[in-house]
Amino acid sequence: MNKPVEPAAATLTGAEAVVEVLKAHGVEVIFGLCGDTSLPLYDALARIPHGMRHVLTRDERHAAYMADGYARVTGKVGVCEGPSGGGATYILPGLVEANESSIPVLAINTDVSVSSRGRYTLTELDQKSLMRPLTKWNAVLDRSADIPRTFRAAFNAMTSGRPGAAHIALPFDVQNGPVERGDVWGDPSLGMYPSRRVAPDPFHIELAAKVLRNAKRPVFICGGGPVIAGAQAELLELAERLSAPVATTISGQGSISEEHALAVGVVGSNGGTPETRSIVDQADVVVFVGCRAGSVTTERWRYPAPGKAKVIHIDVDAGVIGANYKVDVPVVADAKLALAALDEALAELRRPLEAAAVAKAKAEKFAKFEALASSGDRPIKPERVVAELSKALDADAIVVADPGTPCPYLSAYYPVRKAGRTLFSNRAHGALGYSMAAAVGAHFGRPSVKTVAVMGDGSFGMCAGEMETLVRYKLPITLVVIRNAVYGWIKAGQKTGYGARYFSVDFGVTDHAKVAEAFGVKSWTVEDPAKLGGVLKEAVAFGGPALVDVVCQPLQEARAPVSEWVA
Repeated sequence: MNKPVEPAAATLTGAEAVVEVLKAHGVEVIFGLCGDTSLPLYDALARIPHGMRHVLTRDERHAAYMADGYARVTGKVGVCEGPSGGGATYILPGLVEANESSIPVLAINTDVSVSSRGRYTLTELDQKSLMRPLTKWNAVLDRSADIPRTFRAAFNAMTSGRPGAAHIALPFDVQNGPVERGDVWGDPSLGMYPSRRVAPDPFHIELAAKVLRNAKRPVFICGGGPVIAGAQAELLELAERLSAPVATTISGQGSISEEHALAVGVVGSNGGTPETRSIVDQADVVVFVGCRAGSVTTERWRYPAPGKAKVIHIDVDAGVIGANYKVDVPVVADAKLALAALDEALAELRRPLEAAAVAKAKAEKFAKFEALASSGDRPIKPERVVAELSKALDADAIVVADPGTPCPYLSAYYPVRKAGRTLFSNRAHGALGYSMAAAVGAHFGRPSVKTVAVMGDGSFGMCAGEMETLVRYKLPITLVVIRNAVYGWIKAGQKTGYGARYFSVDFGVTDHAKVAEAFGVKSWTVEDPAKLGGVLKEAVAFGGPALVDVVCQPLQEARAPVSEWVA
């Protein structure tokens, strides 16, 4: 005889409501770290059949970076969590990066009880004030009944308009209080981004179309907006219609396949080259698309030169438009909708494809690169690392570049062979120690492709503990460490800007392969450039976590694609 089905309880605990509302928004993975104030939430995660996966990390900063990497490759909200006190302060760097990069990451920090506030309770701090200037939206819960609507508001804020990070503080007693089951619901479309697209004003579209009809040498400069908006097809159609070159920022890589005849590659002071800059210099109309036209992209607002070309600026954030350049046509809109509207407005126009200038610039750029990439010099040149890595990976592979040596070299020379997010770096703030954790998040988001994290040894020292996470979950992620025992970016700056007066930038040599082996990571050390390609292919093919320690030329001795270091 079948047992009668028990009716569902009319109320849930606050912790149970959090789990259910995350599930209702389509959350699949949560990255986090346990703590005393999180016990009710962890118990709910353990008991309720929610279908979400919890990934235990070794610290909260990397939990946030994992959520960031996951969100970048999936188009879904990344979720991380941690306890009160130090957990809130440690998780903060990842939220800052995600928010400034327009990546929706939700951080949940549990907290001391509401009834314990102001009583010198262990780990108490003002989470709302701490997070307010660093996130798009944040809240501290005071009542269990407010959990469902607060989480719905967070998802709405993160994924509409300009995407960004959100933070919710979840007190211990709020986790244990009652929530009406009927109040617990969510809109799964808010778990994706952009969830609510902003259409352009037809008047501004017609003005922009008029400018482009009269343009002789239009150029697109794409920031992260087209990738975030999924506007690659619309961008390609419009660029081909106008026969307009497409340049990108580092965050904008993936807006177009860099193998396309109109694809210029990265421009700016980090990853740009004189050859790619020349395309921007020739433009009579510059169309910024989802791009802030900041100091790096424009080499401190010199390229394009102010007033030399007309400017059309497309961005979902009205505050970005006109902040750095006099704008002839402002278009406040989602990149996908704006580019589609422009293409429709220019439907009568179809210029013959003319990409000779782009082809010439790319040929000159890569001829210089190949001359260095083929070098047999020791220490191994960074160009050789990029060349061999590109041979070892297919077009679908995800590469996460840490700041320092990896970022300029990979952004300039690693071939992004298809549109979409396959190469990315933390360009908003450039904090070291990002790539390993972000690669973990990217793997959980897109497990069917190979994921590689490339970092300097300065970065390795800030994230080595997460190798235990890679081993525990048996993640087939390849780590490439550029070993030169120096904070190279700063030393190169001291060389070019301060008469080579080097101060406090060199540190001791670490055998990263031995450190990795101690964690259980399959490892290699490479000093001979002739052996690098074979080792990288072996590491990429390995079915678990692997690390290649490459003894490399330091940045202050290299010819990095960083304009401020070029005489």
